[in-house]
Amino acid sequence: MTRLGETLRAYQARDPAARSRLEIFLLYPGVHATIYYRFAHFLYGRNLKFLARAVSQWGRFWTGIEIHPGAKIGRRLVIDHGMGIVIGETAEVGDDCLIYHGVTLGGTGKDQGKRHPTIGSNVLISTGAKVLGPFKVGDNARIAANAVVLSEVPADATAVGIPAQIVKIAGRSTHFADEVDQTSVKSPTQERIAALSDRLEALEKLLDECHIEGRRGPGACMPCTREDKT
Repeated sequence: MTRLGETLRAYQARDPAARSRLEIFLLYPGVHATIYYRFAHFLYGRNLKFLARAVSQWGRFWTGIEIHPGAKIGRRLVIDHGMGIVIGETAEVGDDCLIYHGVTLGGTGKDQGKRHPTIGSNVLISTGAKVLGPFKVGDNARIAANAVVLSEVPADATAVGIPAQIVKIAGRSTHFADEVDQTSVKSPTQERIAALSDRLEALEKLLDECHIEGRRGPGACMPCTREDKT
């Protein structure tokens, strides 16, 4: 009951739409998925693996959240909305983490034994993110929406993009109030595309100038001068 109480308080602190702990307990699928997981994990640890999977699948049916009973989940996990979350058998999640809907903590299909990621404490994993492989995501890290993380993320870092790259390493945060602003984080891939677009626009402008100055015509092309090449 102590763990349930602190989980309800964590939801209440992080979800501005939550009006009471009773509402959270009765109506929040993330809480229900965690309760199903705790019971399934208890059975799994006593080698009652068929029953454990049965409980896990029942929880998935009711909540849309799939947590393998072999996974290791820390305290005060908050699952916001939750639909479509998948957490694999060898995944580990630390304390005080916040996970949004559509997240996968999965494997790549290449590894044996430990196949899924280890998530540190106080980590934010945003909507649609995929964290794939047996590596660690450090404490206080932030994974941006729809990022695909395929390698280790240091503590206090922000990972963005496909494949994810580290775009920021901030000072250690003790509270979740200063979470990553997903509307202002720039993707490295988008920045490269923008740079290529600017370069293409400059080249098109140069060709137009050559055409206007009569240095370009049907069947003929004059070599560019040193000034053109710059």
